[in-house]
Amino acid sequence: MRLTVVGNPDNRRVGLFTRAVLAAGLPPPAVLPWVDVLTGAAPPAPGALVRVDSPGEDPEVDRLLRRAAAPARHGELVGLADAYAGLVAGLGRVAAGGAELLNDPEDVAVMCDKRRCHARLSAAGVPVPAALPPVHGWAQLRAAMAKPGWGRVFVKPAHGSSAAGVIALAVAGRRVQAVTTIEAAPDGLFNSLRPRRCTDEAQVAALVDRIAPEGLHVERWLPKAGLGGRVVDLRVVAVAGRPTHAVVRAARGPLTNLHLGNARGDLGALRAAAGPAAWAAAMETCERVAACFPRTLQVGIDLMFLVGWRRHAVAEVNAFGDLLPGVLAGGRDTYAEQVRALTDGRWERWRAAGGPEPARGDAAGREPARGDAAGREVLPCGA
Repeated sequence: MRLTVVGNPDNRRVGLFTRAVLAAGLPPPAVLPWVDVLTGAAPPAPGALVRVDSPGEDPEVDRLLRRAAAPARHGELVGLADAYAGLVAGLGRVAAGGAELLNDPEDVAVMCDKRRCHARLSAAGVPVPAALPPVHGWAQLRAAMAKPGWGRVFVKPAHGSSAAGVIALAVAGRRVQAVTTIEAAPDGLFNSLRPRRCTDEAQVAALVDRIAPEGLHVERWLPKAGLGGRVVDLRVVAVAGRPTHAVVRAARGPLTNLHLGNARGDLGALRAAAGPAAWAAAMETCERVAACFPRTLQVGIDLMFLVGWRRHAVAEVNAFGDLLPGVLAGGRDTYAEQVRALTDGRWERWRAAGGPEPARGDAAGREPARGDAAGREVLPCGA
């Protein structure tokens, strides 16, 4: 088996996947940089097995994706819809030569468009927060929230990732409060790793109006369950249809992404709080999410238990959401698990069946989580 990775050579994910390939005794994967893909390099040969990784934060790659004359300034929220179109076009070029992609281009296109992803999950019966019809600015947003009587929503760029450009918005009469990663400057909007709180309606309205041309997806803000004085949710990685790895994200505010300074929570404590039945139901939902993308080897699922632990919902699905350092399943990280699925036939069976195999002691299993000798979080996920 010869593998090719489309990704930036210095990307951490590319390195971890390469390490997993070598550990399995396979030849090192060829690396096709995104710059080469976007500047017209020949696609992988017919029949090549290709993993496409995130374009990352390379300024030149971003410029090429957006077809812009100059790179964006660091952290600038600009051209998100254009970058999405460039990603879709790039995936098409990778597939044009007849290679076998481990990330189906259409699946990735849906996952990277929050509106299309929400619609696909909802049609499949996956529990998701209710969403508003399309809105194009602050006035439309307030009117759309008033119609069903919603007081709290998440306003998300349709093509954003890593909470970039997200606004957690609460309104009550004339009072407004927003928590957001957006930092506004006179000449642009920038992504900040320090979410800020704003209670000035005019300022919040200006943010919404400035980000709206990129396309918005607005969901009802559901109350998440909490542990230890923090709200919590999960990033679950499903490989070949099976949820195998999970990490708890614990925050004191509404944005739980770990790169925003939030903490990893205790998975064992979360499972105990939810109870076996609720946990099993949540993992079954993750299988249903993966089944919505049956031509893609792995998906990252943002799953939240609601207050009371009896209900759960899926907030997002991530095409490149498998970076969970130190989280092991049967001694394997997410990348080793993907390589194993390729070598033991699980990937082929998953694609042929269009659905998951029965779980055997994976993240949906009943065994409690435990730590390994290095103190890392270990899930009993191996077959």
